[in-house]
Amino acid sequence: MASERARIAAAAVVLAACAAGAGASLDSPRALVACALAGLAAAAFGWTALARLARRPPPMPLEPTPAPRPDLDAALEHAPLALWRLAAGAPPLALNAAARRLVAPGRAAEPAGLLALLDAQPGRRIVTLPTEHGQERAVLAVSALTVHGEAWRLAALAPIESELETEALGAWRQLVQVLTHEIMNSLTPIASLAGSAPALLAAGEHGELQAALAALARRAAHLQGFVERYRSVSQPPAPTLADTPLQQLLQAVQRLVEPAWAAAGGTVAVSVEPASLALRTDAAQLEQVLINLAQNALQACAGRPQGESPQLSIEARLSRGARLRLTVADNGPGVAAGLEGRIFTPFFTTREGGSGVGLAVVRQLVHGLGGTVRHARRPGGGACFVLTF
Repeated sequence: MASERARIAAAAVVLAACAAGAGASLDSPRALVACALAGLAAAAFGWTALARLARRPPPMPLEPTPAPRPDLDAALEHAPLALWRLAAGAPPLALNAAARRLVAPGRAAEPAGLLALLDAQPGRRIVTLPTEHGQERAVLAVSALTVHGEAWRLAALAPIESELETEALGAWRQLVQVLTHEIMNSLTPIASLAGSAPALLAAGEHGELQAALAALARRAAHLQGFVERYRSVSQPPAPTLADTPLQQLLQAVQRLVEPAWAAAGGTVAVSVEPASLALRTDAAQLEQVLINLAQNALQACAGRPQGESPQLSIEARLSRGARLRLTVADNGPGVAAGLEGRIFTPFFTTREGGSGVGLAVVRQLVHGLGGTVRHARRPGGGACFVLTF
């Protein structure tokens, strides 16, 4: 494009020179003809360059430089998370008001100790903040990123002490309600039978007395069994960790639970990808977890519509972040809406005659093995429990 413009300019200069020469050579026909020929050549040269320039597409307009976004800066400043920038060899730099408030006088008892917590590897963990109001728990998340070729680490801190206290109080309230209900169901008939026994003895009603004593023994045995179940939930055994091939473990669980599912007309399928997948865990405890979930699933599948055979699926996969994901899913009716937050509460059950300790034991064992267990809703219905390690 620049060359065509230069040619046009050169042609214009030559034409101007030819016009000036022609004006000065009016008395010389030969010079006048020479100027006219030179002017025609310059005009043809300029016209060709002008035609080429006209055929070129118009230049693309430059994209405007994005203007600063004051709304984004304001959102960052007032974000509910405390944010810091971490750079090697430099103290943490507070990026918003929440971060500055945490280290301000009257909030952090030891600002240096709080800032030292931020110097962690990328990931998420729960930390304890030393504040003037006592120790408070918070979630610390650290991410590594590169900005304009410079390595950064971004730390986000979210205090959760109030939320944890609320959840703990709710869990204790549910547990106390269940314990009170279970204990009173046994103590009420025990007290009544113990109170009527002397009268039956004095009246010589030996048959009635024997029946009362037998009922008293049954209720006492039930209460003793309840206490034993509570001990199994509150005092889980310490795990013995070892590298465990998951293909063998899941196949062993399949052999143990398949007879009961086959008797109910159902099937059990296991899948491990890749087949060499292994986990450092307590094989016996993880096996017990999967057996408990399989038994719960079989009992839940009893309420499925007629004509549908019960199906159980146990799968092991690697999820994002190279974490192990174990899923136990069935095609039963699933967990009733609104009960998802209560199914892991000890002794809570919706099944007649159920003990309510199966899922509580599952959660205790999984947490002891360093994992988490969650209930997930399936699009096609049924229950699905996800274990992550």
